[in-house]
Amino acid sequence: MRALLIGRFQPLHLGHMEIIRRAVEEYELIIGIGSAQKSHTLENPFTAGERYEMIRGALREEGIDAIIIPIPDVDYNSVWASHVISLCPHFDIVLSNNPLTIELFSPLREVRRTEMFSREEYSGRKIRERMIKGEEWRHLVPDYVAKYIDEIKGVERLRYLAKNDE
Repeated sequence: MRALLIGRFQPLHLGHMEIIRRAVEEYELIIGIGSAQKSHTLENPFTAGERYEMIRGALREEGIDAIIIPIPDVDYNSVWASHVISLCPHFDIVLSNNPLTIELFSPLREVRRTEMFSREEYSGRKIRERMIKGEEWRHLVPDYVAKYIDEIKGVERLRYLAKNDE
């Protein structure tokens, strides 16, 4: 059975990895990179290609195999789930805790909620805030992701975006 897990992964963090580890025990997994067309903003600082590299590298280090698909947004919720289905190989189940995702996919696919892991700690928004403030963040993401963000100067990008957003 194949399952789809959609997230923005801005950046991929250890909470995501725990969900992925558990999902691959039960399903062949497709990981959808949501809002794939967005980048270089405080909410979406990394490109779809950068997020793909983060996910691929972190999964490879753990020996996890998954299909990774960039999924650009459409501005109409009524067609979003069909849009996602059209971009992905067939899947039977959607894994999500997002209320809108659950509502939009429920008529089309089985939806199962994922367990959240230390949500107050593992939050992309909070990790990005830590990066901007110069606080420690590397312990919240896979080692590969931390190295990759350093490589692409992701923290500097976020600080630049924060400075110019004021």
